Amino acid sequence: MIPTITENNRRKQLLIIPYDPHTGQGCATPRTLTRTRWEDTPVHLPDTMLADPDYRNISSRNDYITLRHRHDFEYWAATCVNIRHKVSGSRGPLILNAPQRRVVAILEADRLAGRPIRLVMLKARQWGGSTLIQMYFAWIQTVHRLNWHSLICAQHQNTASTIRAIYSAMLREYPEQYWQGDTAPRFSVFEGSRNTREITGRGCNVTISSAAAQEATRGLDCAMAHLSEVAFWKDTDNRSPVDFIRAVCGGIPYIPYSMIVLESTANGVGNYFHLEWLRACSGESNRRAIFVPWYEIEMYRMDIPDPEAFIRTLNPYELSLWDRGLTLEMIYWYRHRLDDIGSSTAMQAEYPTTPEEAFVATNSSVFNSEEIERLRAKCTEPLAPEALSTQPPKTVGGTLKIWAEPAAKVNHRNRYVAVVDIGGRSAASDWSVIAIFDRFPDIHEHTHHPTIVAQWRGHCDHHLLAAQARALAQWYHDALLVVESNTFEAATESGAQYLLEELNSTYRNMYIRTPRDTTAAPHLAPRVGFHTNRVTKPLVIASLISAVREGMYTERDADACNELSTYENRPNGAYSARKGHHDDILMTRAIGLYVISTLPITTDTASPSQLRTLLPAN
Repeated sequence: MIPTITENNRRKQLLIIPYDPHTGQGCATPRTLTRTRWEDTPVHLPDTMLADPDYRNISSRNDYITLRHRHDFEYWAATCVNIRHKVSGSRGPLILNAPQRRVVAILEADRLAGRPIRLVMLKARQWGGSTLIQMYFAWIQTVHRLNWHSLICAQHQNTASTIRAIYSAMLREYPEQYWQGDTAPRFSVFEGSRNTREITGRGCNVTISSAAAQEATRGLDCAMAHLSEVAFWKDTDNRSPVDFIRAVCGGIPYIPYSMIVLESTANGVGNYFHLEWLRACSGESNRRAIFVPWYEIEMYRMDIPDPEAFIRTLNPYELSLWDRGLTLEMIYWYRHRLDDIGSSTAMQAEYPTTPEEAFVATNSSVFNSEEIERLRAKCTEPLAPEALSTQPPKTVGGTLKIWAEPAAKVNHRNRYVAVVDIGGRSAASDWSVIAIFDRFPDIHEHTHHPTIVAQWRGHCDHHLLAAQARALAQWYHDALLVVESNTFEAATESGAQYLLEELNSTYRNMYIRTPRDTTAAPHLAPRVGFHTNRVTKPLVIASLISAVREGMYTERDADACNELSTYENRPNGAYSARKGHHDDILMTRAIGLYVISTLPITTDTASPSQLRTLLPAN
C-alpha cells in the first residue's frame, strides 16, 4: 500500500482511545456506566463490583473506594501507587499505558475466571512491564490475600533488588486511609533474612533471589513468582534455568491468584526462554505468550517536519512497517533510533517489530531465525495410527512419526531416501534418528522439493537400529539407505564394525562411497555409509543452510526446527549444537539433502549396483 497523508491521519485517529481509570472509561474488565452518590458524574464500574453484596451496603465514600480497590486494579493503581515516570523522571500516579492495559486485560481475564495466572512475556524496552507485574503482585498482596508470599528472581541479585525497590517505594507512599493492614504500610525485615521482607499488617513476604543462587529458593513457600530477564540466565554444568525454574514453579500451587511470570527481552534463540516462548505460542504449555512490540509504546513516535518528503524516502523495511498498519510518526521515530544504534540487527533485538525479530540469531548461530520460522510454519502433527491404510514396521522402542505413507506407485528411482544418524544406547546419550525423505512429494506438479515423510527417534542397541532402518527403508519402496557411519566404523566392541557390511549384504539399496574417495581419503575407500569428517561436514551443513534459506525442502517435525535454532558455529570454525542441546535430527537433514542434491532425476530402473556409480564421494 502506498502511504498517504489521509490514511496516516485515519490511523492516528484510531490510536486515540479515551482512557481514564478514575471514571473507568477504556478500562480492561467488563463494566457498566453507573450513577453513584459517591461520584460527581456517572462512572464505568466493574460488573463484579456491582454484583458484590457489599456494594449495596456502602455507607461512606471511603467504603466505596475500598470496595472499588478490590474489584478495579486500574483504579487502585491510579489512586494508591506512585511511580517514577520514565520520560519526565518525576513521581506520579500509575496511569497504565496502552501495552500495560493490554496485559492487564489478560491478567484480569484469568483472575476473574478463577484460573491460575501463567505468563511468558517477551518485552521491548522501556514500557513498564516489570513495574506492572510487581504492582499487580502488590495489589493481590495488599488488597486480596493475606500470607500470600512472592518471589522476585533475576539473573543478578542487584536486578531483583531494583525490582523490589519499586514495591518498597510504593508502600512508603501508600495512602494510609486506604490501607488494609493492622500497621502502617511498609517493608520490615523478616526473621533477620537479608533477602526477605514482610509487608507489615498483611503477613505477605517478598523474597529476592538470583539465578546464580538457586539453593536459596529451594523449598521456598510462595504463591507468586516474577522471574525476570530469563533469557540471560546462565546455563552451566552446575546450574541451569530449566532445573531452577522447575524447582521454583513446582512449589507454587496451581490455584486461583497464584502467578508465575517469565519475562525477558530476547537474547538469541535456543535458550530456555526462547523454547518456553515457542511452547506457549504453540499451546504446548499452560502459559500465555505476550509480546509487546515497540510501536505499541506511545513514546516511540515523532512529529515529522515534512511528511510528503518523508514518504518519498521510505525504504523497503519502512514500507513493510506501513503495510503492517503503523503510522508515519512511528516509522519516523524508528528511522532516527536506528541512526543512533547503527545496526539493524541490534535495532531488531532492542526494539522488535515481531517476536521473530526479537529472537534475532546471535552471531554464532548458523541458521537465520526468520528462515527457521518459515520452515516451522509447515510443521504438522504426524498421522494418527488409525489414519494409516498400511501397517508400518514394528519399532524397537523410541517414537515413530509418519506424515505420509509410501506412495502406491513409484516411477522414480530412489524416490525415497532414508538417512540414519547413530546415537547411543542410554537415555543420557545422543539420540539415534532415522529420517525418510520423499524426493518427489508431488509428482504431477513436478515439484522437486524434498519433504520429510517419516522419522524414528530413540535409543537402542546398534544391531536393533540397523534392523529398524532396514525395515523402514523397505516399507518406503526400498529407499536409498544412507547410514552416517562414523559410530559403526569407530566401534571397538565385537561385531559392531561389521554391521554396515551386514546391512549391505541383506539390503539391496545401500549408499556406498565411490572409488573417487581413494584420491582424497584412501582410508575410506570404498565403503558402505556416509562418513562425516572435516571435509564432508562443511559440505552437508552448507547444503542444509542453502535449503533452509531458499525454502528448498519441507520440514514436518518442529523438533528439527528447534535443533536448527540451537546450532552454532564455534570460534574454531567447527559446527555443533549449543551446550545442553542436540543435533541428531539436524544431521539427518543435512546428510539427506546433500545426498539428494547429487542424485539424478530419472525414471529408469537401474540396479542398485549401477546406481552406486552415480553417488558422490564423501
